[in-house]
This record gives sequence, C-alpha cells and structure tokens, in this order.
Amino acid sequence: MKETEDREQQAERTAPSLRPPQQPRVPGRPVPAWFERKFAFTFPVEQYPNLCVRLLGAPVRLEELLHSASASALTAKPEGKWSAQEHAGHLPDMEPLWLARVEDFLSGSGTLTVADLANRKTHEAGHNDHPPAEILAAFRAARLRLLDRVEALDPARFSASLLHPRLQQPMRLVDHLYFIAEHDDHHLAHIFELIRP
Repeated sequence: MKETEDREQQAERTAPSLRPPQQPRVPGRPVPAWFERKFAFTFPVEQYPNLCVRLLGAPVRLEELLHSASASALTAKPEGKWSAQEHAGHLPDMEPLWLARVEDFLSGSGTLTVADLANRKTHEAGHNDHPPAEILAAFRAARLRLLDRVEALDPARFSASLLHPRLQQPMRLVDHLYFIAEHDDHHLAHIFELIRP
C-alpha cells in the first residue's frame, strides 16, 4: 500500500505541467485581430468528431490558464482593453449564439443568427468582479449543452450549409464547429499573452 502511494506521489512530482512556460514576452507578436481572419472551409465533413473533442477540451485549457495566474494578472486591463478574465468571460457569453446557430442549421433558416459585433454582453458583464471559478463553471456547463445537442445529430446533418452573415460565405455545420474552436483559441491566446510575465 505504502509503495503504491510512494509511486503515485513520485508520478505527481515528475508529471509535466500543462501550465504556460515561464518565459519572457516576445515583442511584436500580437494575437491577430479576430475580425480580420479569413476562413477557407475545405476540410472533409468527416472531421466533425475531431472538432467535438477540440470543443470539449477548451474549458480544460481555460482552467489551466486561469489557475496559473494571479488575480492582479487576470484583471489588469492594458491600454483599457479587455483583461484576461474578460476574455475568459467572453467564452461563455458566446455560447448562446453558437447554440442558436446549430438550431439555424437544423431549421434551414437560410442565414445564421447575427452576432452582436459590439460584444455588449461582455462589456457589461463585469467579469473582473466575478471569481474565475464562476466563469469557468459557466463556460463548462454551456459548452456541455452545446456538445450534447451536436452529438445527438445524425452525421448527415454536418454537411448542411447556411450563409454566415459577417463573412458572407457559406458555412457547413462542421465549419461552424471549426469556427467556434478557432474563436476559443483566439481568446485563449489573448489570455496566455496577458498573463505571461
């Protein structure tokens, strides 16, 4: 019994950390602006299981970032822009839109639900006043609702296509999942940059 406990403790001490490496900030490497991104949706529809796994992992990656930073690092607003914690809060803020767009694909509405490009919900939410654990719990719960809805669908549904209102290009349901995953990564990258020493 003691030998098993010793092995487990040794494994914990030697396990690689998923936390961001402590390294100096690289100047001149800003995260690209989201609204300037261009998308080419050319991958096969059969990629949807991979994308579901990516979406499932986003709350775990957010948790690693939030736990690795001090409260002051999370809530600092450089040049008046969003703090790391506001970027984190933006992720659950967007989940109702992502779910609404899944329903758009299922109803065949023609065009996807329009996003609030001013991000008023995030600006008005006061995410810096909430504990990071609360933001994380909200994101995890909302993401599981989205994945529960998507995973119940017939695989043929993932090739359904609608017009994305901002990009003005057709988007399949599988592309929508990719778009969400890229949006997650965009904000996780911002958080990573903001909390690095």
